[in-house]
Amino acid sequence: MKEKNIMITGASSGIGWAAAEALAAEGARLILCGRRENRLKKLQAQLDTPSHLLVFDVGDRKKVFEKINSLPEAFSSIDILINNAGNAHGLNPVHKSDLNDWDAMIDSNVKGLMYVTKAVLPAMVSRKTGHIINLGSIAGKEVYPNGSVYCSCKFAVDAFTQGLRLDLNPLGIKVSAIHPGMVDTEFSEVRFKGNKDKASKVYEGITPLHAKDVADLILYMAQAPDHVNIADVLLLPKAQANTYLTQRKS
Repeated sequence: MKEKNIMITGASSGIGWAAAEALAAEGARLILCGRRENRLKKLQAQLDTPSHLLVFDVGDRKKVFEKINSLPEAFSSIDILINNAGNAHGLNPVHKSDLNDWDAMIDSNVKGLMYVTKAVLPAMVSRKTGHIINLGSIAGKEVYPNGSVYCSCKFAVDAFTQGLRLDLNPLGIKVSAIHPGMVDTEFSEVRFKGNKDKASKVYEGITPLHAKDVADLILYMAQAPDHVNIADVLLLPKAQANTYLTQRKS
């Protein structure tokens, strides 16, 4: 991974943070993207590898292109893009849900991922090489009650990833996706508007995935030989069978 430039969105916490640590340990040069500059600076300070910070919201189309196009020459040639930024807001049936929650999820999970990909692609296309790894979700494979819009977003990510793989195949650019199940990150706390008690109950009685588990898979994908594309992986904790069936300890 040495000398490779890798961009990670949503690097200020969770899977993005863990991926940065794993990739930095292998000598990758990192472009760390997120909205919380203080968190990104904290991460950067502990990494023993060259890195550059980009502070922006992936849902802000103008900022996405402005920031990515502002990269200094040493970081401007992106070898691997990890589209990790995303969120869930609320867990309500459609008729009781908040339209602001819908916009927040669509802007980050769908439009944001697409904007960042579009901004990074020209250099990959011109070089006819590169690798895009999209973080989807089991929610992009199966719909569950009260998750209609979030699931729709992740189904869109899955469809976009498959279409992207078809479009970029003639250009030698790899496209991969990871669809995690339950991962113990800030995800549930954000979904439940900062309610830590409600968030903790999501993982009660089971051992969920941890951010490092997903980061290990990202690293494995990124280090695969050039002729190998690990295209699509559903990653679950042992206790989880699908979106709603889990074996919880009493």
